[in-house]
Amino acid sequence: MTTGSTIAAELIALLEDFATGVRLPRVRALHLPRPETLDSRRGEFCALELEDGTLGLAFVLLGDTWAQLRASDLVGRLAGADALQLAGGYARGDAVGRTLGMAAINALSRCVFDRVGYVAPDSADSIGELDPRAGDHVGMVGLFGPLLGRCSAAGARVTVIELREDLVGEHDGYRVTLDAAELASCNKVLCTSSVLLNATADGILRHCANAERVAMIGPGAGCLPDPLFARGVTLFGGSWITDAGAVVDALRAGEAWSAHARKVAIRRGEYPGLARLAVAGGRRP
Repeated sequence: MTTGSTIAAELIALLEDFATGVRLPRVRALHLPRPETLDSRRGEFCALELEDGTLGLAFVLLGDTWAQLRASDLVGRLAGADALQLAGGYARGDAVGRTLGMAAINALSRCVFDRVGYVAPDSADSIGELDPRAGDHVGMVGLFGPLLGRCSAAGARVTVIELREDLVGEHDGYRVTLDAAELASCNKVLCTSSVLLNATADGILRHCANAERVAMIGPGAGCLPDPLFARGVTLFGGSWITDAGAVVDALRAGEAWSAHARKVAIRRGEYPGLARLAVAGGRRP
């Protein structure tokens, strides 16, 4: 990790470096969820499709991102676009640029993994393998319902970091605050991958320096994990698409696509890093 650098800058730099002398696929299409699915889990993510069929997912309901994309001609104009150039938009401030950039980064990351022969391992559970126990202080960035019961049953204390003021206060088995600095007292942290999209990931992870385990999970967790592991993340878990065509068909039909992906968990202690993977895969001398 370069001092003063950002996750966005490092992700883009990793992809640009890999692309030196290697042709990466361009964009084939952007697939948006149907309007009638936006109030359900079926309508939370768009999929950027590369010309080799690889997909990259991105949460599309941040602000009015979906509405802007739907109303513009961007969807039609993206066919044939340089995916790496599109990924550069992730470092910008506007929500549409970041969303498309995130989708491109996720698609290119999967493309890179496929080319070097890396397959992410299966996830062991739905809560980032945090294994909550009595005496633990668990921090949650975003409210993960399944973890609350597990923590309460184990006797762990839970502090939830939220952006919504109406949720602040003491609740049954957990406390909600807007102050991310309180993560500094947590020994285990579960973080939604949405922080990668809303430009809070760098700040959030700085507050997690004292945690022994930091899990970042969510369907949008599809980028190269190297910059995250360098900042203390110990597990990066997302959705590994197993049938890209079926995911596209499901989005077009307004149906659930989760059956065409598997939950994976890339663990820092097991991940060799992109540089070593590239050498092993014959992409670097």
